[in-house]
Amino acid sequence: MQTAPSSARAVLTRLADRARSMNLRTEFSGDPRRANKFSFEAVDIAFDFSKHLIDEEILGALVALADESNLRGRTEEMFSGQKINITENRAVLHTALRAPKNAEIFVDGENVVPGVHQVLDQMSAFANRVRSGEWRGHTGKAIKNVVNIGIGGSDLGPVMAYEALRFFSRRDMTFRFVSNIDATDFAEATLDLNPEETIFIVSSKTFTTLETLTNAHSAREWLIEALQDESAVSKHFVAVSTNAEEVAKFGIDTANMFGFWDWVGGRYSMESAIGLSTMLAIGPENFREMLAGFHEMDEHFRTAPWRQNIPALMGLLGVWYSQFLGAETCAVLPYEQFLKRFPAYLQQLTMESNGKRVHLDGTVVDHQTGAIYWGEPGTNGQHSFYQLLHQGTKLIPCDFIAFAKPLHPLGQHHDYLIANVIAQSEALAFGKTAEEVRAEGVKENLIPHRTFPGNRPSSTFLLEQLTPRNLGKLVAMYEHSVFTQGVIWNIDSFDQWGVELGKVLAKRIIGELESGAAPAHDASTNALIQKYRVWKQQP
Repeated sequence: MQTAPSSARAVLTRLADRARSMNLRTEFSGDPRRANKFSFEAVDIAFDFSKHLIDEEILGALVALADESNLRGRTEEMFSGQKINITENRAVLHTALRAPKNAEIFVDGENVVPGVHQVLDQMSAFANRVRSGEWRGHTGKAIKNVVNIGIGGSDLGPVMAYEALRFFSRRDMTFRFVSNIDATDFAEATLDLNPEETIFIVSSKTFTTLETLTNAHSAREWLIEALQDESAVSKHFVAVSTNAEEVAKFGIDTANMFGFWDWVGGRYSMESAIGLSTMLAIGPENFREMLAGFHEMDEHFRTAPWRQNIPALMGLLGVWYSQFLGAETCAVLPYEQFLKRFPAYLQQLTMESNGKRVHLDGTVVDHQTGAIYWGEPGTNGQHSFYQLLHQGTKLIPCDFIAFAKPLHPLGQHHDYLIANVIAQSEALAFGKTAEEVRAEGVKENLIPHRTFPGNRPSSTFLLEQLTPRNLGKLVAMYEHSVFTQGVIWNIDSFDQWGVELGKVLAKRIIGELESGAAPAHDASTNALIQKYRVWKQQP
């Protein structure tokens, strides 16, 4: 059903004009309790959203919007296994991947939790064999190199998790990730690896994904060329898939096939068997700690009132800026080098989920939906794009993520780092007036250039330390924020039909690139195909 006008939406439309002229300096000076009103701690995360363009009335209207949109009811539908992905008629149960063993979650009459833990146990047994050296390659050597081959959710989650938790990983093992069909990706990933000590994880639910299988076959050829024996494949390849026939045809022993389910979307799958490379890197115990963090945030989102609910408030603020204030992007700014791939991971999670233009009933959305997510770890970003954040013309809400304790204590580095993240949120919110600049003796013609308008909104998330458990909390926090926005906008956050058309056309064009037949597309596409053919044939 199309989203109907609601009293909360009408109120928020009216309040948007107030927000556009809001002065955060005045808001803070006029209310000494503002910082306390709009901040709290839950699941060991200190969440400060006091520097947003909101007041009590706006927050109340956002919470009312959640209630009018039946966010609580839709949340229960998701957690209980109802098929809320309506275009694919699927349940959406990434939350079951981190549920405890005694939980009961039913899909089509079957409790899925035992199957989840069976796969986890299978992953753990395999990881322990590889990490201990019990698993041997074709020539009897222990495995020292792990190469994950996937794309999309089968790559972005594992890459992000490995980089985020590298501190906890086996430093005597090498982990690489191949996703791009560009041959450079595979060639560079394997350039310095010994095939005798390398194992490949091929992640493809259907075992037919073009990019993944192209890279997998190149890996197979690379291995066989070095070891001169096709039977070596079974010792150097495992699969994360549900297609046993294709896995066996490839030469992988199906005993080393790790399954998952159609109620797990790719971008929500990093804690399933898709995370096998993560488990190999950090070990089963740390992997289960990460799952515990996911589950802790799941329960917080499911049970906490909206005003004390971190993911729900994040989602509501995202709706506020996108739908009512016209913001088009959101910057994610982790002040932790290990989270350097976190913004890239969130790009798929958020934009593939909520980059939708129609409601659940197929009617066209008449406002902005998903924001463009981007970012870099601090303080690198400060010397790159923060100029635009502070003095540009765009409204860009920011998420600052920081940790009180460093993983690598070194002199005053961490104090400097945290000073920067706190200072940036302060500078964005309050800016620097022309009067303040003038009082510093700045020449009059330079004052406009040295003035900071402020009123640039941000959230700050402070955690104790980057650990597997806390990484799980952060990922689940954004997952549920995405879900909240999807419910408010009445869109399907769990399909991704927008990725299909390009893939279909690419398959057609592949044949045209390799043949001499006249291409049958538009003039621009035809010309590009023909130019490629000419240059490809030139010596």
